[in-house]
Amino acid sequence: MFQKLFVSVLLGAIAINACAKPEPIRITESQSQTLAEIIDTLSSKHYRVQRVNNNLSEKYYENLLSNLDPSKAFFLASDINGFDRYKTKLDDHLREGDLSPGYEIYNTYRDRVESRLEQVIGLLEDPKTQFDFSIDESIELDRDKSGKWFESKSAADEYWRKRIKSAVLNLVLADKSVDEAKETLVRRYSNQLKRLSQQDQQDVFEILINSLTEIYDPHTSYFSPRSEENFTINMSLSLEGIGAVLQTEDEYTKVVRIVTAGPADKQGDLKAADRIVAVGQGKEGELVDVVGWRLDEVVSLIRGPKDSVVRLQIIPADGASESDTKVIAITRNKVKLEEQAAKKAVFEVPDGAGGTIKLGVIDIPAFYLDFEGYRRREPDYKSTTNDVRKLLDELEAEHVDGVILDLRNNGGGSLTEATMLTDLFIDAGPVVQIRETNQEISRRNRSRHKAIYRGPLIVMVNRLSASASEIFAGAIQDYNRGLIVGTQSFGKGTVQTLTQMHEGQLKITESKFYRVSGDSTQHRGIIPDITLPQIIDPEEVGESTYDTALEWDQIHPVRHDKYIDFSAVLPLLRTQHDKRSASNPDMQFINAQYELAKHYRDKPTLSLNKAIRMKEKEDRETELLQLENKRRQAKGEPILKTIDDVTEEQADESDEFTGVDIDTEKDALLIESGNILADYIRLHEQTRTAQTETTESANQ
Repeated sequence: MFQKLFVSVLLGAIAINACAKPEPIRITESQSQTLAEIIDTLSSKHYRVQRVNNNLSEKYYENLLSNLDPSKAFFLASDINGFDRYKTKLDDHLREGDLSPGYEIYNTYRDRVESRLEQVIGLLEDPKTQFDFSIDESIELDRDKSGKWFESKSAADEYWRKRIKSAVLNLVLADKSVDEAKETLVRRYSNQLKRLSQQDQQDVFEILINSLTEIYDPHTSYFSPRSEENFTINMSLSLEGIGAVLQTEDEYTKVVRIVTAGPADKQGDLKAADRIVAVGQGKEGELVDVVGWRLDEVVSLIRGPKDSVVRLQIIPADGASESDTKVIAITRNKVKLEEQAAKKAVFEVPDGAGGTIKLGVIDIPAFYLDFEGYRRREPDYKSTTNDVRKLLDELEAEHVDGVILDLRNNGGGSLTEATMLTDLFIDAGPVVQIRETNQEISRRNRSRHKAIYRGPLIVMVNRLSASASEIFAGAIQDYNRGLIVGTQSFGKGTVQTLTQMHEGQLKITESKFYRVSGDSTQHRGIIPDITLPQIIDPEEVGESTYDTALEWDQIHPVRHDKYIDFSAVLPLLRTQHDKRSASNPDMQFINAQYELAKHYRDKPTLSLNKAIRMKEKEDRETELLQLENKRRQAKGEPILKTIDDVTEEQADESDEFTGVDIDTEKDALLIESGNILADYIRLHEQTRTAQTETTESANQ
């Protein structure tokens, strides 16, 4: 019955839509001039050399279709067949400042979306619409990977029948009634329809141009005059509001990273790759569904007065399905510079002989620099390097045996600071090479003084360590100055500049970072010497997740010193690490939790049977509880009875840990890094003792 009703409503919606077709949007003369400037700038200044030819035309064509309809839910194969005549012709139009084929594709897309959303809204508003969640059927989760457009309207209708049913079921499983779910979805699709109708020439021009700029690389983009005003929206949100950097992905607002010491970091529940589905004001305010909203509109809801509360309903990155949502309450505030500053702690680990080794850890959340103080030549201006220098002095005064620099979640910042920080650990020498579009290589970023700390050193990185973090870690690794421990870093190894256009601005990638070894930091990032368990899925976060990311490559190395020969001890350090990890409950728990989340994320289809979905949820909660209790039992801690107990325990831990202090007792990865450093110190001492004894024996 539902399927027949669906087709009936569809036909009615198409008839209504045909009578009130909106005026097509076309390029303006000013935009045509802007397009010519953009083509010229991309051709002459972008790091990736691409001729405006048939090959570029095909890439642009495919990317435009993917951006407009990523799930292949609106266009039909017949639409695509009609557009195919432009596949190798777009370059000719671009050179003439003409985007008419792109506007034709967009206008067709708008017609298809309006028709579909009107039909869906009509269906959901019809009280006769029923959903049978006892039928054993499923929906494809990632249609983008299928590579196929629907051959017929009936095939598209069947997909949308399942899509609506899935959306209703997700909300029902999140404790809404069917009627409440239908009301929520009517609001969601009505908002999307309203936003579509409000798109004007600026919006469409920006969509068409960014589908072009993205094929050069994911960090090159065009900002229309309106978007130019909102260019700092992510950074503004990161510094005032909840402390998170966001981006749009398909219909969702996705968390890119959490700013250290910000409100979200202190609250502890919001993570990279989480998706925000609703935003509520205050502790009791209605949760407003924001699926399909523009990024700036979502941000405007999230931002608010200091000390006020915002509630986010999210789909966690490790959630099994879109019905696995939770609500997070965060108190808004500004990220204070002093809270983002580097900080230290001291902790002890066993030395393997019944004693302990004292270690210092310095957490560096960002590469920051007080530019005004620096320009005024203030003797004690605020900077990463100045703060770390003081902390190193304090740690040496406490007689630590080694130092760990924690760059996990450090998204970068000042290149100057990354260079100057390296200067604290190596003597004079190059730190990074920068190759420009014209292939000229700069090596001006150098360490210029003698190192102030020469003791044992480990640098911790993870998937959210990016840009300046990768430059610093790469230099430490290339100079053999310390060991890199953790997981593969982000891989952001490019530099962007802003160029004013006739209308708006173009952010363009003009250069690329290379290590002194000649290896690029782009795409591959930093590969640790010793790998720790994954927490963040590299298939969800990182430069390699972008289809058009610039590739990893190499240039000639630059002459540099080598401080320590790790080749003899690294195999032993890895063996000891693997042995500890195999019996460490916390390390085993992290591995098992990651694998479980990945298992559910990799499922190709989603059941639309309520009983099956509830059983899957129960099974997953049982598995999570078993994993937690296995860890607790191995550590001699009390066993928990329900998954709610686990949630409460995690909430209590979040309350205890503010995100400002270094947790040297519960951070399993930090503790294991300390064990690795202790192993190195012990092996180094043994080697040095053996060498001394050999020398003395030879002298005798």
